[in-house]
Amino acid sequence: MSLVMIQYPKCGTCRKAKKFLEQKGIPFEERDIVNEPLSREELSKFVDQSGLPVQKFFNTSGRKYRELGLKDRLKEMSDEEKLDLLASDGMLVKRPIVTDGERVTIGFKEETFDQVWN
Repeated sequence: MSLVMIQYPKCGTCRKAKKFLEQKGIPFEERDIVNEPLSREELSKFVDQSGLPVQKFFNTSGRKYRELGLKDRLKEMSDEEKLDLLASDGMLVKRPIVTDGERVTIGFKEETFDQVWN
């Protein structure tokens, strides 16, 4: 399977990740998280593959996150409820998510991309 970058085109972090992959000559497909949101099943699979807690998949700097007061609410929610919430709105999801079907990274750190995708 080829690399897929699930992103929001106006997101600065996503643009940095895209530029990194392009400069390294790494082929990838793009998926707009707003036009084609992630399903609950996809999110659950990414959480399992990443080895990270569901918490890490939230875009904590997003307006929607703040509007919903999630900083305090997440502590009382089950992982199932968190997945439902993430699947309900692509803007709540930390971006970009890059996957090859087995490995998953969320957000963009050049060192991590260098290790995982190079």
